[in-house]
Amino acid sequence: MAQPSAQPAAPPDVRHASSGSGSLAAALLGCVSAVALLSCTVNVGPARADTLRQALAAAYRTNPRLDAERARLRASDEEVPRAKAGWRPRIDGSADFGQEKRRSKPASSNDGSGRPWGYQVRLSQPVFRGFRTVNGVAAAEAQVRVSRENLRLVEQQTLLAAATAYMDVLRDRRLVRLQRNNVAVLSRELDAAVARRNAREITRTDVAQARARRARAISDLDSARAALRTSRAVYKQIIGHAPRNLHSPYLKASLIPRTLRRALHIALNESPNVVSAKYREQEARHQVALVRGELLPEVNLEATYGRRFDVTGTVNDQDETRVSGRINVPFYRGGEVHARVRQAKHRHVTRLQQIEQARTETRTQLISAWSRLKAARSRLRSDRMQVSANRTALDGVRLEEKVGQRTLLDLLNAQQELLSAEIALVRTRREVVVAAYTLLGAMGRLNAQELALMSQVYDPAEHYHQVRRKWFGLRITRPDGRHADVEVWDDREHGPGSLK
Repeated sequence: MAQPSAQPAAPPDVRHASSGSGSLAAALLGCVSAVALLSCTVNVGPARADTLRQALAAAYRTNPRLDAERARLRASDEEVPRAKAGWRPRIDGSADFGQEKRRSKPASSNDGSGRPWGYQVRLSQPVFRGFRTVNGVAAAEAQVRVSRENLRLVEQQTLLAAATAYMDVLRDRRLVRLQRNNVAVLSRELDAAVARRNAREITRTDVAQARARRARAISDLDSARAALRTSRAVYKQIIGHAPRNLHSPYLKASLIPRTLRRALHIALNESPNVVSAKYREQEARHQVALVRGELLPEVNLEATYGRRFDVTGTVNDQDETRVSGRINVPFYRGGEVHARVRQAKHRHVTRLQQIEQARTETRTQLISAWSRLKAARSRLRSDRMQVSANRTALDGVRLEEKVGQRTLLDLLNAQQELLSAEIALVRTRREVVVAAYTLLGAMGRLNAQELALMSQVYDPAEHYHQVRRKWFGLRITRPDGRHADVEVWDDREHGPGSLK
């Protein structure tokens, strides 16, 4: 299949990189203490996903939206053999049966009644169709390429949604743990405050403040648990099973380019939005030539064989064989074809503008994702320092409160500041990972092959090569190459390509 003038470049070998005063990848490596190394296990367990890589692989294998897009691509593959039918002969057959009664004046030997019947076979071979078949095949192939890019886009969206769902569950579990610990701490503080009030060491106001803080902590714990239940439901919807034993992920720095300029170069050449826009322009260009072909002559070779029985009263059997060439020259068709040619040209101009629009949108998405990742990593460093400082401050306030230099309210405020800092750190850890995968998606490299999720991935060209030269047959093929007639299969049983 012909490639467009600006075919996406092959993924380059991206190494460890730097950006601004420090390195973008180096800063990403600074998250090591917060997120552990991604597990290298390839197989996905049927009922659990312990690592982000396993969760992404499970979504890649079982997500129904992704399976539906693969089926839509296989349907687009059939446009090529449909277009190639313009080169192939057409064979038709017909038969008839009737009853006749003939009478003439003066009388003839053909007079009388009969039951004539017969059959005919007709073959028509196109010789020249104004280059419509050539351009139709080229347009169909461009349409297949567009469908492949749509599949890439859906794959990226699915994997990003899976990564986001994974990190949401991990974040909400940690938040529940923090809120539960906060309730326990405030419960102890409340018990201690009640005991000290009974000993007349503090006032009723101090006890009321401790009780209010504990009530608020219980409310926050209930909210955190509700958010966790929601995250678990979304996780199961996207990945296919409930979360269990999740581990902190880590994205290899080699996947992140050195500079923003390099990331932009990759995105403008590999983003599905840009590449599909180029293929749509290619399809529109061939559509112009396809419609224009209707103004050219059409040449067909025809062969007919027919046989009739009981034709007349004197003829019992008659054979007829005919071979002829036919040329059809469209001199004028009311201007309808000319109008459709002009219409196709305007659509081609639209596709040209959409390429530039796709580039602009991709550039904006890439810069936004880059900035988001950079900001998230900066916040991560600040949040760590804030947690460490608040923990030290809490220890100091607790000691000072015991010797009377601080009030119970000061202790409660210090406890709340530490909790807020820990919550912010948990949220920022999630943001770093999601922003990194968002950046990969904006570059067009968030796919199973780049992330090495599986040893074998779905090959969109396999089905195309199976059907592009088919002359007949009604059965469709499964992703594993086996035939399927009327039954409906489930790709989730064995995954893409049915890897058993």
